[in-house]
Amino acid sequence: MSDIQVLEPKRLWQWFDRLCAIPRPSHHEEKVAKFIVDWANEKGFFVERDQIGNVLIRKPATTGMENRQKVALQAHLDMVPQANEGSTHNFLTDPILPYVDGEWVKAKGTTLGSDNGVGLASALAVLDSEDLAHPELEVLCTMTEEAGMDGAHNLKANWLQSSLMINTDTEEIGEVYIGCAGGEDAKVSLPIQREKNTFTKTYQVSLKGLRGGHSGSEINTNRVNAIKLFARFLANIEQTQAFPFALAEIRGGSVRNAIPREAYAIVCVDDENALKTAVQNFQDFLQNELAIAEPKAIISVLSVDNPETIFDQASTHKAIHLLNALPNGVDRYSDVVDGVVETSSSIGVLKTEDDEVTGLILIRSLVESGKQYVASLLSSLASLCGATVTLSGNYPGWEPHPDTDILRLTQRIYAEILGVEPTIKVIHAGLECGLIKQAYPTMEIVSFGPTIENAHSPDEKVHIPAVQIYWELLTKVLANIPEQK
Repeated sequence: MSDIQVLEPKRLWQWFDRLCAIPRPSHHEEKVAKFIVDWANEKGFFVERDQIGNVLIRKPATTGMENRQKVALQAHLDMVPQANEGSTHNFLTDPILPYVDGEWVKAKGTTLGSDNGVGLASALAVLDSEDLAHPELEVLCTMTEEAGMDGAHNLKANWLQSSLMINTDTEEIGEVYIGCAGGEDAKVSLPIQREKNTFTKTYQVSLKGLRGGHSGSEINTNRVNAIKLFARFLANIEQTQAFPFALAEIRGGSVRNAIPREAYAIVCVDDENALKTAVQNFQDFLQNELAIAEPKAIISVLSVDNPETIFDQASTHKAIHLLNALPNGVDRYSDVVDGVVETSSSIGVLKTEDDEVTGLILIRSLVESGKQYVASLLSSLASLCGATVTLSGNYPGWEPHPDTDILRLTQRIYAEILGVEPTIKVIHAGLECGLIKQAYPTMEIVSFGPTIENAHSPDEKVHIPAVQIYWELLTKVLANIPEQK
């Protein structure tokens, strides 16, 4: 039990606290799914899991609401596992430790999981309540949204009965989302040749302290990608021929949909002073060019044991320049929705294995042709250096439909609560709504949620007053659902 249990609305925060106690990183949601299913069975609700593991719970309408349209609340079960450097947190076994800091709830040293834990907690709190008016209700809890949208990809038709849906996975109070970008994973694989190490000294060079964040909704915020920044450091050394060196390993990031905060390389040299000078020069650059965007960025060196083998010079050259030339960030802004990113890409994970370097890139776009264009860029670049690109996990965008009953109702109630009209938006992040619409094309969907900042990073936090507003909106919308058509 943590101090968040006393916050209002208590039922929602108590559920969120329960969720924080259950490890639920992507691909490891079985514990939380079983907990929810067991609880639903105890309450006497209809509960079922499908072939991929999604959980569906049904609750009858409250008295007087039986003739209203059926509504589904939707949230995903998993969270992004990110911890601060030096943390010993084990996301498979250890609970998240939430705490109150002024008007915010944060976690001790890790991601909080408010994305989408607060939305999931709100849906369970509605199910748990005995004093809230609502029509016949469904709650859909989906699997592995953060690492490929597995649950939404495999959602079967004719399982849900609702004509309306509220997705709870957006992160700004005062905004209602009616569309989102689609996405696709691109894995770039560069074969490397190794040779015997003849250098006399080896160092681990580490770039840390960057802000990171969500590679969709925060891709246009000048947050620097640690992998790209590290490639810039290495490319500068090679292009200026400052001193001979070779790589033995290069890596960075940990999840595909977060802007990486850290990158590392094992660098073999003979001239240790030259390497240390290059590192110091780059630190000076960080404190100059990136002082505002990345004030805590730091690059350092640490002596390590000499490896037996290293990348040969051709492989070192190709790996550095492939990463340095890799398209990353905003590619194009939308012509249709002012100020919204249309197409972007972000390398989230970089690894070195025995005979190859691999990078996992998430391509996002509001239009299918945008994804195809970035994939084409990656393929062209890969072909120049003997790499390959493998595409997977393509999911569609959510096409905006501004003329729906659920949107009009949400707008009206939101305006009453806020005193101003809410902003109707399309988000560049990937929501599951596009995939859900594939299985349920006539379903009307809106998405709204509380203010969450720095999602997908250990700086993640959720605004307590915004959660109160979100809960008021959610419960009033449910109480005012229109009658069946």
